Amino acid sequence: MHTTYKILIMGASYGSLLAAKLLLAGHTVKLICLPAEADLINQEGARVRMPVKGRNGLVEIDTRKVPGILSAGGPGGINPADYDLVALAMQEPQYRSPGVRELLDAVAKAKVPCMSIMNMPPLTYLKRIPGLDADACRGAYTDPTVWDSFDPKLMTLCSPDPQAIRPPEEKVNVLQVKLPTNFKAARFDSDAHTAILRQLESDIEAVRIDIGDGKIELPVKLKVHDSVFVPLAKWPMLIAGNYRCVTKDGMRSIKDAVHSDIEASRSVYNWVVKLCTSLGASGKDLVPFEKYANAALSLASPSAAARTLFGGAPYIERVDRLVKAIAARKGMQSDVLDEVVALVDARLEANRRAG
Repeated sequence: MHTTYKILIMGASYGSLLAAKLLLAGHTVKLICLPAEADLINQEGARVRMPVKGRNGLVEIDTRKVPGILSAGGPGGINPADYDLVALAMQEPQYRSPGVRELLDAVAKAKVPCMSIMNMPPLTYLKRIPGLDADACRGAYTDPTVWDSFDPKLMTLCSPDPQAIRPPEEKVNVLQVKLPTNFKAARFDSDAHTAILRQLESDIEAVRIDIGDGKIELPVKLKVHDSVFVPLAKWPMLIAGNYRCVTKDGMRSIKDAVHSDIEASRSVYNWVVKLCTSLGASGKDLVPFEKYANAALSLASPSAAARTLFGGAPYIERVDRLVKAIAARKGMQSDVLDEVVALVDARLEANRRAG
């Protein structure tokens, strides 16, 4: 008999992409989000639009027309023990906000397996990486204490490789996928929890949708890997692309960040790859620079980190600081990364003063 799972997703913008894939596969999803988002999603569903190879335009998934059941609400009144899996899909600074912090702590105490789809790995996940001193990385987190109740055995990381944005001219229940790559998750410590991920992987793989002229397969799959290092493949991309969207004079697209000085991009990308391999990753866990640079050609918008930063946020996810801290423990240093960290630090400082 086919099990349908109940999945709690904290965060409804990027989280709605994972939600749409799970709902198409017949699972039940609860999204935790802001009141205005929750009201709209409950009334009109979530809409996820994505490009499909060989077709013009975008294919839209309307969550009111899928086999699974979607609901949305705030962080209060949730019993995490009612769920088989919790997905963490907010930006790291949001986990310390009132209501969210308490729900996160309740999730940890309920011992429900958690899969993070954040760019910033939960501090807890770093404890699963052999030989990495997670405590030395606490300074990279907005509030490291929110992770203190979690058991590393119950935490996994899923590399949020698909790129998606909320189009500014649309309502907040619309998400548009710009780069329809796969979510790549590391297995859990336990076989039983990993089996949940493997079933979700095969359920998503099997989905075909009828869009009027026959059934088609949709991109953005969930791929489950045995190596804890596979989700770290996002780090070189973040440092070479996403964070380098931040310049002294404003923000630029990921495409420009990578391609305006391809040699600088290649060198810092390969430097982060070298850091990952020094931690124990193998070549096959990571993505070659050429493949990433080619994908970056289609990323004509600035990264979420840059948009949040130049939107005046006092805190953003600091994967740049995390990578710098881990590298320092290994005696590694990069001028390009140091410059990125300094630029982001200065802009955050200005934002906090203005705030």
